[in-house]
Amino acid sequence: MKKLIINIIIILTLFMVITGCAMSNSNTKSNGAEEKGLPEISENKEEDSKIESFKIVPDYKNSRYKEIYLAGGCFWGIQAYIDRIVGVEYTNVGYANGKSEETDYYSIKETGHAETAYVVYNPEKITLEELLGYFYGIIDSTSLNKQGNDQGSQYRSGIYYVNEEDKKIIKAATANEQAKFSEKIVTEIQPLENYILAEDYHQDYLEKNPDGYCHINLSNIPREKPKVNLEDYHKPPIEEIKEKLTNLQFRITQESSTEYPFQNEYWDNKETGLYVDIVTGEPLFLSLDKYDSGSGWPSFTKPIQRDVITYHTDKSGGMERIEVRSRSGDSHLGHLFYDGPVEEGGLRYCINSSALDFILLDEFEEKGYGKFKVLFE
Repeated sequence: MKKLIINIIIILTLFMVITGCAMSNSNTKSNGAEEKGLPEISENKEEDSKIESFKIVPDYKNSRYKEIYLAGGCFWGIQAYIDRIVGVEYTNVGYANGKSEETDYYSIKETGHAETAYVVYNPEKITLEELLGYFYGIIDSTSLNKQGNDQGSQYRSGIYYVNEEDKKIIKAATANEQAKFSEKIVTEIQPLENYILAEDYHQDYLEKNPDGYCHINLSNIPREKPKVNLEDYHKPPIEEIKEKLTNLQFRITQESSTEYPFQNEYWDNKETGLYVDIVTGEPLFLSLDKYDSGSGWPSFTKPIQRDVITYHTDKSGGMERIEVRSRSGDSHLGHLFYDGPVEEGGLRYCINSSALDFILLDEFEEKGYGKFKVLFE
């Protein structure tokens, strides 16, 4: 009987290694997103290369985070400015509070929607009052249907809320702002009636097009998040990688292998610091976003910055999963699943310890990561 139990344990362990992070016995409930399967993938073939595009969006509706919708003229600038403030978790842009449930960029003049940024924020890092203060600081709240050089109802300013308790906070912030002007503030304060996501090319437009036009000054953003710049982290030649890494680290990062659960360096690490790509040193995850998923591998609810992770279809092991790789080093890291903590958005980044190096908070300055200390305050 004892031998049978041992054999069963061995078989289960081997299965977990082969499937690579596919199992989690966390007590957290799923947000249901895993039932939807993989996100939609768009494929373009250029010189026989496959480009995959995943839309990875946590389920913020059921999370501990709060949301608000802000209209202030060209939504490219509003998104770029607000998204860079510490405490803002996620943004996208769309069209809000028009006369219909459907519209697009070329129809909003007729449908009456306002160019709007959807903002998800962490109330433990930034309050709605603070967020609205920053917002009012970058718009012309006394101009009707005009922001910068843009004119028309789509460029009106507005604050659209989904929680009734936010209305009192918004009105108080607006009253404080009104004291600065002799002219009446004309920014709309309304409950959100509808919101249609804007076309893909509008999303994060100024990140993708840094020289794009915008009437909002992005050179002086308060409490700006430290940016992980791709040009700061370079992948060494393969010969140098082989010399730098252990055999296991090389097999995992360069050959997409998987380490054993509960027998790896960081699965139960509880120290405060930064997890970086072991090949390039590029920051990937904060210890603040690490949790015990019960899987035996380090698990995180989100990366330090959305674009430091790339996503790929993985059909190995008889399953279809989302592989996650590092941006600068193209290192295999692990997989993404939709059974993470509901209060954090429902994502689980299941990562191999051997793909990571850990930098203690006290070592940030010494090792060149000092600017990221603000994220732990």
